[in-house]
Order: sequence, then structure tokens, then C-alpha cells
Amino acid sequence: MNDAPLFRRSEEDNLRRAMPLAARMRPRSLAEFVGQQHILGEGELLWRLIRADRLGSVILHGPPGTGKTTLARVLANESRARFRQLSAVSSGVKELRPILTEARTEIEVAGRRTLLFIDEIHRFNKSQQDALLPDVEEGVVILIGATTENPFFAVNRALLSRSQIFALEPLGEADLQVILERALHDAERGLGGEDIRLTPQAMEFLCRVSDGDARRALTALEIAARSDTTRPLEITLDLARQSVQERVIAYDAHGDQHYDTISALIKSIRGSDPDAALYWLARMLEGGEEIAFLCRRLVILASEDVGNADPQGLLVAVAAAQACERVGLPECQLTLAQAVTYLACAPKSNASTRAIAAARRDVREGRLLPVPKSLRDTHYRGAEQLGHGDGYQYAHDADDGVAAMDYLGIERIYYEPVDRGFEAELARRLEAIREKLSRAK
Repeated sequence: MNDAPLFRRSEEDNLRRAMPLAARMRPRSLAEFVGQQHILGEGELLWRLIRADRLGSVILHGPPGTGKTTLARVLANESRARFRQLSAVSSGVKELRPILTEARTEIEVAGRRTLLFIDEIHRFNKSQQDALLPDVEEGVVILIGATTENPFFAVNRALLSRSQIFALEPLGEADLQVILERALHDAERGLGGEDIRLTPQAMEFLCRVSDGDARRALTALEIAARSDTTRPLEITLDLARQSVQERVIAYDAHGDQHYDTISALIKSIRGSDPDAALYWLARMLEGGEEIAFLCRRLVILASEDVGNADPQGLLVAVAAAQACERVGLPECQLTLAQAVTYLACAPKSNASTRAIAAARRDVREGRLLPVPKSLRDTHYRGAEQLGHGDGYQYAHDADDGVAAMDYLGIERIYYEPVDRGFEAELARRLEAIREKLSRAK
């Protein structure tokens, strides 16, 4: 009697039990995959490609824990392809070539394609990415590349043009609850045989603090289950809190998160929402963003989006930048919060921004006007002989401080104040000024 299959099954069971819960609970089919309905929902593009068995090369990008590796394995199962995996961190062309050779042989002999999953594909340099092109182009391999970086910056254009690009989003709390419930009730791979339950408060807490990361949620659940051997076990909010390690804020001060978060901060201030602005400011501070960068952007915003609707906004932003330089962290967070909330609540105008853009556009497009002689420099000998300054009227001599002159040579309006804040007063004054100036033209 041959006991080898029995021993092999026992070894496999032992290995499975040693695996972390997050690894054991990985979905094996599309039906088990939770979340990402914007690409996998019925009728969506990736769903249609799988159903039609027309899956080609794909680049998956998104934050950690959103299921990029898991989805690659599911795609291999759904397409009945051989699955091969490389990490761009530890592999290069030397490791890549044998896999591509095997893939070509497999498709020639057995008619079966190979799905090659390359994690962190952005770590491959251009020549390494180029080595994939012929086999990707001929369909010898189905390339699934995963990256946490923006593929439009991190993956070379030739490879991008041969791939479909899908963005994976952090899982919602409802998705995480489905995953945790499944782990609690699955007796084969999860904790279903151990009589463990989560209180509603503990469930809500784990789903909230996991930041859309299924791996983090399942790891916290496993720590809670293993840290107390009592059975039956009720995982309370207190036990769930103890099982969650100190959170590491996912923030890359030089990548997409840097640009996306500052964009969110600026747009929240522009949209006059101080609460949203404070949240995005907090995210950047907790992520270690450079204070000088934040100050620089607030100074720009004060002119670009607040402008003359509240000229005080620029003074606040500049003062905040100077104060932050002198004080530093952690105290300068108070100064930044003050500046952010002031600018968010201030009346908004981009009239100055639009005005300078329109004036520069005229200059770039060739509308180059000569300086009127009345306005030319007179501070040198001989200027009078050239007629410089002829007809110039000193504005302070006028009763209202406005000299009725032509200062440009053509009729042109760039600055159009909005009817908000102090700029509404400027608009009323400017209307009278322009009427007087137009008479001189």
C-alpha cells in the first residue's frame, strides 16, 4: 500500500495551517473576489474580457492591500493559464528569459498560454521592460503587472500601449465586513471551526482602521483570535483595539499621494470647506510632508484663489510661511491650521489670475504694443528731445487721483473683479475709473 498521497496531503494541511489567515483566505475564483466592482462588476470591461476569454496584458495599480496579487491569480484561474510570478525587486532579465522560453514552448506544444505576474513592475528599468515586449505583443504571455505607482509615470510607454490599465481602489468598509465575516465562518480556510465572533463595535472598528486594506483587517482579526485561547471567544472592541498595531500612514512624499493630497487640500480651500482642508492638511503632516512645500502652496493659493476678494489672505499666508520657518514642528501645525481655515473661509476670486493669464496670452500671441510716448522714461538727458513724457498727467494732481489718459494704446480689459468680498468694492471703484479713462481714448 502506497502511503505517499496520504503523507503528502498531511504535509499540505500542515503548510496551510501555518499560513497567515490573510494568505489562506485569498479568493480562488472571481465569485469569491470582493470589491473593485468598477472593473469587475457585471458588464464592466475587465469582466467582459474574462467572460469572452479575451484577456490580454494588464497593468493593475493601486495602494497595498487592494488585491492586485490575488486578482492576478484569479485571472490565471479564470483564463485557465499557467501562472508564473516574478518580483521586479529581486528579479531581472536573467530570471525573466527562462519563463518566456517556457511560455513559448507551452503555447507551441500544448496550446496553453502563460500568465506572467510581475509585482512592483515599476522597479524594472526600461531595458528590462523592453525585454517583455516581443512576447507580450505576440500573445505568448499574458502580462499582469502590479504597481503602487502611477503607471503613466512608472511604466514605459511601449509597454503601456500594449496593456489595459485598471486602477484598484481601497476596499470600502462594507467590503471589509464581507471579508471578515467570511473568515469567521469558513471552517476549511478560516476560523469557522473555532467558535469565534466579533461584536458589532469590534467589526466596525476593524473595518474603519484598516484603511481599505483586506490584509490588515484579516491580520488584526487573526491576532485577536490567537491572543486569547478562550473558546467560545467574543472579540470585543477593547480586544480589537489591542490587536491593531500602530497605524503607519500611507503617504509617499514624492509620489502620487503627495500630488493627490495637496490637490485635495487646495481644492478644499478653494471650495471653502475648512473641515475637509484640515483633514488633508493633517494627512500631509502625519505623512511627513515638507512644511516649506505646504507654506509655498498656501501663498500661491492666497493670490490665485482668494485674491482681492480678501487681500488680507496673502498677508496671512506669507506671515504663516515666515512663522513656520521660525517655529518649526510640532508647533507650526497651529500656524498652518490658522492659515488654512482663514483662507478656506475667505471670499474667493480668481480675477487677478485670469487677468494676468489673458494679458500674457496677448503678449505670446504677438500683440506687442509700443509704450506710448507719454509713459516713456524721462530720467535721462535727451529724453525730452525724443518727445518722451509729452502729454503725461501726474495722477496726484487730479482731484480724484485719476488722470484721464490712455495708458495702453488700445481698448483692452483684462481685470474683471467679482462681486464678492472686498473685490466688490474694487469693482464699483473701477467702473468709475474706466469710464473716465475711456474718455481719454
